[in-house]
Amino acid sequence: MLDATVVNVALPTIGRHLDASLGELQWTVTGYTLSLAGLILLGGSLGDRVGRRRVFLIGVIWFALASALCGAAPDIHVLIGARVLEGVGGALLTPGSLAIIQATFAPEDRPRAVGAWAGLGGVASAAGPIVGGWLVEAAGWRWVFLLNLPLAVAVIVVTVRHVPETRDPTARGGFDISGAALAALGLAGITYALIGAPEHTSLTGVVVAGVLGIGAAVAFVVLEHRRTYHPARVEPMLPLDVFASRQFSVINIITFLVYAAFGGLLFLLVLQLQVVSGFSPIGAGLALLPVTVITLALSARSGALAQKIGPRWPMTAGLVLLAVGMLLMSRIGPHASYAGDVLPAVVVYGFGLSLTVAPLTATVLASADVRHAGVASGVNNAVARAASLLAVAALPAAVGLDAASYHQPPRFNHGFDRATLACAVILLAAAGLAALLVDNNVLTSAGKQAKPEAQVSCSVGAPPLLPPPTRTSAAGTGASATGQGQG
Repeated sequence: MLDATVVNVALPTIGRHLDASLGELQWTVTGYTLSLAGLILLGGSLGDRVGRRRVFLIGVIWFALASALCGAAPDIHVLIGARVLEGVGGALLTPGSLAIIQATFAPEDRPRAVGAWAGLGGVASAAGPIVGGWLVEAAGWRWVFLLNLPLAVAVIVVTVRHVPETRDPTARGGFDISGAALAALGLAGITYALIGAPEHTSLTGVVVAGVLGIGAAVAFVVLEHRRTYHPARVEPMLPLDVFASRQFSVINIITFLVYAAFGGLLFLLVLQLQVVSGFSPIGAGLALLPVTVITLALSARSGALAQKIGPRWPMTAGLVLLAVGMLLMSRIGPHASYAGDVLPAVVVYGFGLSLTVAPLTATVLASADVRHAGVASGVNNAVARAASLLAVAALPAAVGLDAASYHQPPRFNHGFDRATLACAVILLAAAGLAALLVDNNVLTSAGKQAKPEAQVSCSVGAPPLLPPPTRTSAAGTGASATGQGQG
């Protein structure tokens, strides 16, 4: 979580030092998200079968080595390749972190443990931009990546000493390697086409990549459909029958829209603050701090409110506030003041996010069949990651930003204004879906059906800023207690 937010602040400095274009900076972000989104479900499956602690440790070591390569990168192309490798490590360690907690704590202790997991993730998200800005100014951009090395050593020591090994005894069948490869290939091809087109990359290459990406995505759906409804030795990475719930499908569409708007604009906002408004790296990092502070303070209360009155209207109101916050960000331009231009936008946005994320996450898990609770959480996480990936790739081109714009503040400012409007429209569309299609009783009905102990393995955590779950919702979403290392 720290790494996910610490890098964005360093992008303008990386661009100057490595002579990188806007498209290459996009790849610095999307390369990591691409491998993470494409492999995260496979990482959870590996942990369930061969041991969650083992896969977690492999992921941490892999992540640290890739971070070292990022820090030593002599040019932007090596950095992009190292970021892709870093995402592979993230896909191995991210699913295991929550699954280990849920598999090793007794049911009555699980909500507090998961709450601590979510809270510390939020603290890391808040610290990332500040730490990143300080490191860029005090030690150089390479230390944004090298910071991961001592943290990884500490994590390895603690894990070896204190974390018991757990597995899912019900997991059967082989690994869906071909499904993971098709998912990654589909995302890579589409992303390359979206980033390459405005960068004036070879038209033939862009078309081939786009066709290949779309073809791989279609093949992935066909393969997962066959493995879902015609079971064989290999279990599907994405069981499509989880989408039999219309409510689950609707919530994931809303998730896609929310994280697309959030991920796409956040990428441009950090550049806007430094390239156009003249903020320092640490100033740009501090500018976003109110969003995380407000979300951490209010998300749990928002989840309780949704449990009490239903998720539809808190979610709708939150999405409208998010859209308003996006529109207010259009005031951030040349010579913008923090108090008059930046702070009002991020405060409104923070309130909107705090109203949206908790009901969204709770509704995703409540709308899926209890046997699919782990898959539902993993799918929602993958949807959020893929949405951010595609938005960072597509949004600059959609608003007319190209390689030249990055070096021309007036052009970049014009494109940013258009991006805020586009993202606000996306969020208003999500608000309309929430108001019309979200079942206001889904959390109540889920509570009545909840069992005292979880029955499924939840191998992947929900998207960032997941609030501490209530005792009711936690019962239906934890991992099966196998008796191994229970607290």
